[in-house]
Amino acid sequence: MTAPISQAPKLKVAVGIASAGRPATLLETVTYIGNLEPQPERIIVCVPNLDDAAGLADRKNVELMVGPRGLTCQRNRIIEAAGADMDVLIFLDDDFIPAPGFIPRMTAVFADNPDVVIATGDVLADGILGEGLTQSEAIDVIKNAGERGEQVTEVYNAYGCNMAVRLAPIVGHGLAFDEELPLYGWLEDVDFSRSIARYGRSVRISGACGVHLGVKSGRQPGKRLGYSQVANPAHLMRKGTMSWTRALAQIGRNILANTRGALLNDSAVDRRGRLNGNFLALSDLLMGRASPMRILELSQSSNREMSSPSIAAKRR
Repeated sequence: MTAPISQAPKLKVAVGIASAGRPATLLETVTYIGNLEPQPERIIVCVPNLDDAAGLADRKNVELMVGPRGLTCQRNRIIEAAGADMDVLIFLDDDFIPAPGFIPRMTAVFADNPDVVIATGDVLADGILGEGLTQSEAIDVIKNAGERGEQVTEVYNAYGCNMAVRLAPIVGHGLAFDEELPLYGWLEDVDFSRSIARYGRSVRISGACGVHLGVKSGRQPGKRLGYSQVANPAHLMRKGTMSWTRALAQIGRNILANTRGALLNDSAVDRRGRLNGNFLALSDLLMGRASPMRILELSQSSNREMSSPSIAAKRR
């Protein structure tokens, strides 16, 4: 008698999106995801104000939540909503466009590899590195890329724009995103990746692809972001989720990039504002009062909409 072929268990998968200040982008992305097949069991969206999710209130396939402003706070509310009955939660930025095979491939890897606790896919194009991309341009990139083989490799941390997590260790060990990393939550992906990696593998799945549009609106002003570029790595170093060598290298690269941009009069990014924030944080470090939460006290000295950190800066 032939033994039955074992099959990986079917996992319940939710997609979670935290958004603020970009209702048009959010609506476009959720509409796109809602047309993918197969569908995730749940699409959970958390915004600080219902105005941030205009057009989604009546969507039957979307669970809309209001939570405290800040990426880490909003993602924690999504975890609370999904944790009871979902197996895998895929965090996507509101401007990340997944390829049609993204969700099935992520799901398959988690089903076939019980030791995988966090995963990230391949970003085919990142609009943060330039002027930004439209959804139609992203879809063209995805189509031109074609199908990719599924290769799973170890990675130090997931990239926050597309980050899938197994909920069992999160619920079982009481893990959460660090809400002391406010607003944009610079390096929250590194911090959370290293926290959950204590309980399993952190991987990149080459066959799970997508495009990060890099929408420029709703971003953090230069001075605040510059402060975070120094204070947040120092905070993670104290917590033990970032080694001192990585933290110092991260801080050094940020200061160097901002100094170069300020000298070259970079018009696309508020490099002078960021550099101002860098040195303010360094001063606070020397005085023993540096904290990621200090950015809430800083005035928004620039009204320009700044881009978020590049993929190269966030993957550590």
